[in-house]
Amino acid sequence: MSRRNTAKRRTIYPDPVYDNKLISMLTVRILKSGKKGLAQRIIYRSLNIIKNKTRKDPIETLEKAIRNTTPLVEVKARRIGGSTYQVPMEVRAYRGTNLALRWIAKFAIQRPGNSMAIKLANEIIDASNDSGNSIRKREETHKMAEANKAFAHYRY
Repeated sequence: MSRRNTAKRRTIYPDPVYDNKLISMLTVRILKSGKKGLAQRIIYRSLNIIKNKTRKDPIETLEKAIRNTTPLVEVKARRIGGSTYQVPMEVRAYRGTNLALRWIAKFAIQRPGNSMAIKLANEIIDASNDSGNSIRKREETHKMAEANKAFAHYRY
């Protein structure tokens, strides 16, 4: 991270099939070794699985899962007078969406099973139903912020 300049935010182009920016953001999180086509194939298969399992629009299910997983507050380490405090900070919308996508992808990878498309579909369905590991991670983040509320006056 540069100390002089802030990083320029790149423009996100929507994915070719659903014309949705969230799917292209999720593609980047699942991407390995630059194999974008494979990552997109995994996501499209998981969206088909979601459509078959829930009988609902998979895009709406994905959006609901991201909404449910997005944290409102997080803690950041702040060094004051030789000691480090965990200071609770509000999460902006873009960062919250990024965290939600990162957690969904991470916990989908950690799930037991053989097919990444099935694991991702199950994680998205669980997150849209307010259960699963990504929701637990959000609750854990909120608890950390609540526990460190005493240091809220150290915000920068």
